[in-house]
Amino acid sequence: MLSLKHLPLSSFNENLAYLHKDCAAYKVDDISTLTKIEIHGGVKPVYAFLQVVDDAKLVKPTEIALNNEAFKQINLPEGANLSISLSTPPPSLASVKRKIAGNILSSGEYSSIINDITAKRYSNMDIASFLVASGSFMSAPEVLSMTEALVGDNVFHWDNEGIVVDHHCLGGVPGNKTDIIITAIVGAYGLPIPKTASRSLTSCAGVADTMSVLTNVDIDDKTFKKLVKENRAAVACYDGLNIAAASKMISSVERQIGLTQQEHITSSILAIKLAAGVTHLLLDIPVGPKSRIKSTNEAMRLRKLIEYVGDMLSMEIDVVITDGSEPIGNGVGAVLEARDVMKVLRNKEDAPQDLLEKSLFLAGRILEFDPKLRGGQGYLVAKEILTSGRALEMINKIIHAQGKAPQPQVGHLTRDIVSNVSGVVEAIDNSRINKIGVWAGAGQYPGAGLDLLKKVGDTVEQGETLYRIHSCNSTDFAYANSVVDGYTGYEISGRPSNY
Repeated sequence: MLSLKHLPLSSFNENLAYLHKDCAAYKVDDISTLTKIEIHGGVKPVYAFLQVVDDAKLVKPTEIALNNEAFKQINLPEGANLSISLSTPPPSLASVKRKIAGNILSSGEYSSIINDITAKRYSNMDIASFLVASGSFMSAPEVLSMTEALVGDNVFHWDNEGIVVDHHCLGGVPGNKTDIIITAIVGAYGLPIPKTASRSLTSCAGVADTMSVLTNVDIDDKTFKKLVKENRAAVACYDGLNIAAASKMISSVERQIGLTQQEHITSSILAIKLAAGVTHLLLDIPVGPKSRIKSTNEAMRLRKLIEYVGDMLSMEIDVVITDGSEPIGNGVGAVLEARDVMKVLRNKEDAPQDLLEKSLFLAGRILEFDPKLRGGQGYLVAKEILTSGRALEMINKIIHAQGKAPQPQVGHLTRDIVSNVSGVVEAIDNSRINKIGVWAGAGQYPGAGLDLLKKVGDTVEQGETLYRIHSCNSTDFAYANSVVDGYTGYEISGRPSNY
């Protein structure tokens, strides 16, 4: 037996176990390749990859040390007695090899793969192999099978609620934080909306990042369900909820290898919403040359796939295709986006009109899930809820219930990016704007990002400011300044605004 020790190291969802080279219970002299072991002593075996150390101050020969992920999973105190054995390869890896060979996998095979990922029997390398293999081709029934498997065993139930709603945007458009405004309007109307949100993956700010400027979004399952039942609306970061665990692990590997595949995204989104107990979902697909979805044909193909999976899983889904050709709102980055959201909810005259109108349009579509509303009424009802102040009351109720967040400041390091020509803004490159914001520190610092002062169709004079960069860190600020001089992301009168 070995004594449990916790090493406070994180390895991005990979379980790691550390043994001394002179381990008393396991011979490690001949280990020359990555070895997976089973750790026994808890309620269930924990699978981990073995690391060998020769420093007894780190791990004694009588100990087994586990990193953060494995220590959390074993759920035992330090000093507990554990035993170990070699782990056999998970049988589902045979299905991954079949997918690599171009075969269509069955529902049972997807279930086995996802169960093994959840149990952490797959390394990140194994997950990457599965993602690359399935990324080349997935049939619609395979997407359905993967979605069902990703939902997992923990599904939220909302008593006798016949309609439980949510909204999701496929992203690729800077700003665009309609979700928070929609949640306030729909909650004020009375439809339950358990809003699950993610933090930034590759953008300047995820919905959870922006909402965390206003309130605490790191709440657990019990608190989330309680708040939705009491207030009809709550916003929780998906990472803190015990649902669709494999989806989190797969998303983490996708970020590491830079792979985004629409079939995987569809499965992940729908699985999370189904696990959260959502019965009616509005899904926004922005289309633009520099957005995630670049053509209407691609959007229509994705729409059909989503509707098929939703129909097979008894979820009512309204898929809308929207304009994703330029940023929505004026702020890009958590603090600046939260500023825009609150201007809309407070009915300020200088609130960004594109964010306002898109939020009302989407909120109206969600309200029309209620059979008491006729088609077309939703927009008018949503507008009345916003202009009357009821939406503001709801967001304040959510903030109070979840706990007001300390107010971060917008980045103090600034630079105005000006136009070098006079003319009309003909296009804004979403991808470039997002990258500049990330380079400025958005995604790491809530106060970093861009403040857009000109949008498509606006007239500009030479030397007039197009947008303002905000940074919180001098290194980020210097880097953003160095790259923005190559291309600002704005096209003025058909000519790119170069420096």
